[in-house]
Amino acid sequence: MPGPVADGHGLRELGAVLTDTDAGLLTAAVAVLGWHRAGGYCPRCGLASRPRADGWARVCPNGHEEFPRTDPAVIVLVHDGADRMVLGRQPSWAPGRYSVLAGFVEAGESLEATVVREVAEEVGIQVGEVRYLGSQPWPFPRSLMVGFSAVADPAAPLRPRDGEIEDARWVDRATVRRVLAAGGQADGIGLPPSVSIARRMIEGWAAAG
Repeated sequence: MPGPVADGHGLRELGAVLTDTDAGLLTAAVAVLGWHRAGGYCPRCGLASRPRADGWARVCPNGHEEFPRTDPAVIVLVHDGADRMVLGRQPSWAPGRYSVLAGFVEAGESLEATVVREVAEEVGIQVGEVRYLGSQPWPFPRSLMVGFSAVADPAAPLRPRDGEIEDARWVDRATVRRVLAAGGQADGIGLPPSVSIARRMIEGWAAAG
């Protein structure tokens, strides 16, 4: 471990000081333990289930076996194809905290279709040129974050979804670089922690162009 860690910290804090291997192990542990806490009963017959296979499965008295679930979600860096990108914030976040947009995949929906739908729902704009960037397991509660970029017209007005997005704005690359150079907090903008795929997507976009 490359640095001291105080007791009582969560994955968001610990991830930044762990190696990739250790962070992956901690992510898996958080996800599987969370699944056990929420999955004590068989979804098929309702009987109490018990762990098996070293915790990687649960089985009920009827022999129904269940495995940890992963819910896919998209996370999207919307940009204008030049030097501006969209940052938004949820009402529940700390003051000044901004990030890229994200949302869960619905049944029967492709990842690309989710990108288009989620951006339209969250900030009211249409996107195209959807491109895959990377992915990250994120056990809050049991997600796989699949990262994309998408292009939108900066002249289209942003219309944050009431109750879900408190604020959304176009931010230029120079501002994003300045916030990153200050450690992720400057100009009234606080970016996601360095352990998150959101931060890595923002850093990659800022370094380009």
